[in-house]
Amino acid sequence: MIVIVDYGLGNILNVQRAVQHLGYDVVVSRDPEVIERADQLILPGVGHFKDAMQAIDRYELAPLLKSQQKPIIGICLGMQLLYAFSEEGHVPGLGFFEGHVRAIETPYTVPHLGWNQLKSDVPGLDKDVYYVHTYQAPMNEDVVAYTDYGTQIPGIVQRGQYIGIQFHPEKSGDYGLDILAQALKGGWQHD
Repeated sequence: MIVIVDYGLGNILNVQRAVQHLGYDVVVSRDPEVIERADQLILPGVGHFKDAMQAIDRYELAPLLKSQQKPIIGICLGMQLLYAFSEEGHVPGLGFFEGHVRAIETPYTVPHLGWNQLKSDVPGLDKDVYYVHTYQAPMNEDVVAYTDYGTQIPGIVQRGQYIGIQFHPEKSGDYGLDILAQALKGGWQHD
């Protein structure tokens, strides 16, 4: 069973439909017992980092999430929440990934909104996907795929069983569903 963690901010219904479309049993919950029984967790998110962490704290989910020894996929803001800290609100995140989330510094319009091509050494990860964000994760060894928006912006990151997807796979057509399916199967091996 896959549990989409409901902390009150996120594109939950579309993510739920996408996971169901891929053939998985999926539940939306913030109940600790349900989260403990999950095989995998998805942390969605739309909005402001500080608001999201305050909601996670309000529902006492941070210690629960940090204690999980199972795959966690963060989508959009959910990916950023997996990091140690964000400049958006200047608050700590969940800490599954090292580094700080910071404002996108680019000569282009921010927020980064719309379709942009992924770039990667992993074959097949070079298609257009749909982004909506103003902050970005660091470019480091965890990056599986990135996009160029006047600066390099991580699109997919992975550290072991923890995967972050900055764009919206549920809004990126069949290709986005393929990426989500691969993430649910354990992701990508990379150096």
